Amino acid sequence: MPDTESHEPDLPPKAGKPRVVTTKTVITMKRTGEKIAMLTGYDYLVAKYLDQVGIDIILVGDSLGNVVQGYETTLPVTVDDMIYHAKAVKRAVRNALIVVDMPFMSYQTSVDDAVRNCGRVMKEVGVGAVKLEGGAYIADIVRHLVKIGIPVMGHLGLTPQSINKFGTYEVRAQEQEEARQLLDDARVLSEAGVFSMVLEKIPASLAREVTGAIPVPTIGIGAGPHCDGQVLVVYDMLGLTEEFKPRFVRRYAELAETVRGAFRHYIDDVKGGEFPTGKESY
Repeated sequence: MPDTESHEPDLPPKAGKPRVVTTKTVITMKRTGEKIAMLTGYDYLVAKYLDQVGIDIILVGDSLGNVVQGYETTLPVTVDDMIYHAKAVKRAVRNALIVVDMPFMSYQTSVDDAVRNCGRVMKEVGVGAVKLEGGAYIADIVRHLVKIGIPVMGHLGLTPQSINKFGTYEVRAQEQEEARQLLDDARVLSEAGVFSMVLEKIPASLAREVTGAIPVPTIGIGAGPHCDGQVLVVYDMLGLTEEFKPRFVRRYAELAETVRGAFRHYIDDVKGGEFPTGKESY
């Protein structure tokens, strides 16, 4: 676990003053029982709105491969893709902690590759942390990254970069052996120095056990209510990804039809000669 000792107390922000969220803030939130709210963001405008309303963490997720680039999986996403989108997010954000997913094969091959690619993200974008998928087998990589000053968020359970290994997006760790391995992985990653970890699509009872067993925050997605925080893909919770309707996604809006309706209205106005009017002309 990263050293979180400081001579300065972790005080709540003054009234009317937004809180700047850091990795230390996130760790303190677990200690004080404050839930952590995280959403994905891939562009300037969405990131601006997320920051304005007080989101704690913005994850520049490699899920952009699905929802922005149109790929079936996250595997084709590159480090350059992540840097491009992270830069757009960074330009909008003043207070939230920005975490960037490291894409497939950018860190799994060696410690040197991990340092090189994670270092590029931290140096070229200036974000707060990176996120790596995987269990105990990446502990040495995590340990080295943290040692040289790169904060790491872990990710266990359903890890989309391993979809070809799993062969399915079904719930993970339902069997006792896999559940025990996941708990062991969480402990190892915590000891290696992650400041938090995502638990994706695992039984709520297991997520509760993991959350109680490690000192760093857990952030769930399809892992029940007992995690220290929650994350969703922003396009899912806005109702823009209509075909994707897993039980763990609560839709806070249904924007797909709203957007289509606006587009139809515009087309009708243009074709009918109703746009632009005199007031909309120079």
